[in-house]
Amino acid sequence: MLIPAIDLRDGQVVQLVQGKRLALATDDWQSWVDRFRPFPKVQLIDLDAAMERGANEPLLRKICAEKACRVGGGIRSIERAQHVLSLGATHVIVSSALFKGGHLDLEFAARLADSLGRARVIAAVDSSQGVVTIRGWQEATRVTAVEAARALEPFCDELLYTNVDTEGLMQGIPMDAVRAVREATSRRVVAAGGITTQQEIDELDAMGVDAVVGMAIYTGRLALRQP
Repeated sequence: MLIPAIDLRDGQVVQLVQGKRLALATDDWQSWVDRFRPFPKVQLIDLDAAMERGANEPLLRKICAEKACRVGGGIRSIERAQHVLSLGATHVIVSSALFKGGHLDLEFAARLADSLGRARVIAAVDSSQGVVTIRGWQEATRVTAVEAARALEPFCDELLYTNVDTEGLMQGIPMDAVRAVREATSRRVVAAGGITTQQEIDELDAMGVDAVVGMAIYTGRLALRQP
């Protein structure tokens, strides 16, 4: 399944290369929400919140009111997760808060699952240079995505694996890395990071993995097919 991505920064819809270089920005969020309306899922990330430099709550609320979205970015406490759900998110995507001192914080993961219900939690195991990277992809942990996926399985119904090294480059995602995460857990797995072609989406689907796509859609490299 294709899951379109909407990333927010400074009140705009943006696309970044590897989470750093701005590739495009637009104020016309409505047109993208309208284009993505036929899709059952949309991934909405608040990059400002992820980088701890503010948030885009008014825009988050507007988009969630129009389209069912799984929302991530800066969700580092149970209270924040509950607040994001109150804005209309169907699920919360949690990353940094699941790690402490470079290691997994399974105590927090358990409290989060107990408070929200496991079904509403998506655990992000974004990876760069072989290890999970947190805080807007600025801080490396000591845990691999495979290790994290195995350990977090009891506390979420879904895992998001982003290959940071290929994010935004439109050169494809390493299928062996995705497959390793897929084989590490019985939970649903979603992959992101450089996915560009329908062939890749189909290959991931055959693996039992959903595909989050951003840059290839916004640049027109990937033509959207009705689900």
